[in-house]
Amino acid sequence: MGHRELKRRMAQLLLAADFDAALSTIRRIPGRQAVNPLFSFFYSGDDTLRWRAISTMGVVVGQMAETNMEAARVVMRRLMWNLNDESGGIGWGSPEAMGEITAVHAGLAAEFGRILISYIDPAGNYLEHERLQRGSLWGVGRLAH
Repeated sequence: MGHRELKRRMAQLLLAADFDAALSTIRRIPGRQAVNPLFSFFYSGDDTLRWRAISTMGVVVGQMAETNMEAARVVMRRLMWNLNDESGGIGWGSPEAMGEITAVHAGLAAEFGRILISYIDPAGNYLEHERLQRGSLWGVGRLAH
């Protein structure tokens, strides 16, 4: 399946009425293939698609970490890069995805939880954009939960 076809199929699954069944289908897609379409949906104007992509990223990366921890770390670093001013991007959805991933996988929480928390700390890596601040607070709350 090509990238465009995979992205179209993933969007259909994320918007499915039976999200649990759709998530089961997504879990069968190799993590490295599923991650890129999920990232792209973080920028969606459709709140359902955006939040389900964030939630699914937690499941996919958590599952990935069980078999290939370094591949999961690469995704976490990519999320961090998206929040870096030097990336040239804005990082929508990245702190929420970090919170979801760290809530799902204890090993990733141990490694990256403090970094996520630093995004709400004025003495740390504080994110100045209001929407990113809200996302960071949500991510920290998800990690704490």
